[in-house]
Amino acid sequence: MYKYRSVFISDVHLGSADCQAEYLLDFLATVECDTLYLVGDIIDLIAMQRRVHFPESHQAIVRRIMDIAAGGTRVIYVPGNHDEFMRHFCGQTLSGIELRQKAIHTTADGRRFVVCHGDQFDQVVRCSPLMLLVGDRAHGLLLRLNRWFNAWRRLRKKPYWSLAAWVKTRIGKARSFIRRFEMAALTVAERGHYDGFICGHIHSAGFLRSHEGLYCNDGDWVEHCTALVEQANGCLEILHWSEEPRLVEREPEMPAPEFVRGPRPVIDALTPAFIEQVNAEPK
Repeated sequence: MYKYRSVFISDVHLGSADCQAEYLLDFLATVECDTLYLVGDIIDLIAMQRRVHFPESHQAIVRRIMDIAAGGTRVIYVPGNHDEFMRHFCGQTLSGIELRQKAIHTTADGRRFVVCHGDQFDQVVRCSPLMLLVGDRAHGLLLRLNRWFNAWRRLRKKPYWSLAAWVKTRIGKARSFIRRFEMAALTVAERGHYDGFICGHIHSAGFLRSHEGLYCNDGDWVEHCTALVEQANGCLEILHWSEEPRLVEREPEMPAPEFVRGPRPVIDALTPAFIEQVNAEPK
């Protein structure tokens, strides 16, 4: 059993065929924590409008999370855009699970992080409607290929490997979108006088450190099977969990190169009203 102070997971997409439920069940059975954050898109209500796919493994995840809450772990659920309906219940506690529009997490070493799903930044780093349509359909195809590819790997006794993630890292526009998203989230947190931002949404786990703050993304359980964890000393790490669980990355000690070389990149769409909205007191 692995013990952490805090665990952050998002983009599970229960109710869709792409959810890697077995790996998440194993993770939740193997890890203990004081606080579990569900950082949005836990249930994919959008996918379920097209086709309901909620097998026993998905139901088992719901039961496991409820058992974790009943066992004394604080569970905080911050809904995302795919489970947006749950935002109607923010401010309430259901079956021991606290629903919040956003949360403020204080690490063991005293740093304060804004925690929200991250779909708020779509309006800042948005693509054209045509690119969104093409990207959505291409992503759906990639995920189907990912399922078939990993079914073939399991037959050959090989561990999980994300074909979809590998393809996206080689598309320049996808890398550019991710960096703009990271910069926007980090800048909003800094201007709100927080030490950093923790989110999901873009299915890309990772860190980005500036001189003033730290961006953290916990990834997803569709393509990457990753979680963000906080050690007892406050250090943040990203884990990958499949047949071969491993540490992917520790929070960097030094700022990323773009914060050291030349002027800092500017995110033009970060209006004062938007920054105030994202950094408003959570409820």
